[in-house]
Amino acid sequence: MNNGIRYVGLDVHQHSISAAVLDLRGKVIKETVIATSEVAILGLVKELRGTLHVAFEEGTWAVWLYELLLGRVARVVACDPRKNHREGNKNDRVDAKELADLLRCNRLTAVFHG
Repeated sequence: MNNGIRYVGLDVHQHSISAAVLDLRGKVIKETVIATSEVAILGLVKELRGTLHVAFEEGTWAVWLYELLLGRVARVVACDPRKNHREGNKNDRVDAKELADLLRCNRLTAVFHG
């Protein structure tokens, strides 16, 4: 992949993470499912390269994931799932893609982590 800006949406669960990666225009570059582990997440970040902006919903894994990604990507957004403007049927793949697109359009409400 070239080194452009990438928007990554992560739908995080206990054992797996559905990830969707979009370019500046919103074109899907990659969709995958990885393990909820440091090795798998950092492997995905390394594979994607470029300037990465990552979003996921606040939940059980949010603080751990935020701290893992902080300093490794350009931007990390843990968002409030109740304030996301999402429509239609939900599944992990769709959720990840919608999170990436909402991040790309700057339409997510961030939850403070510091």
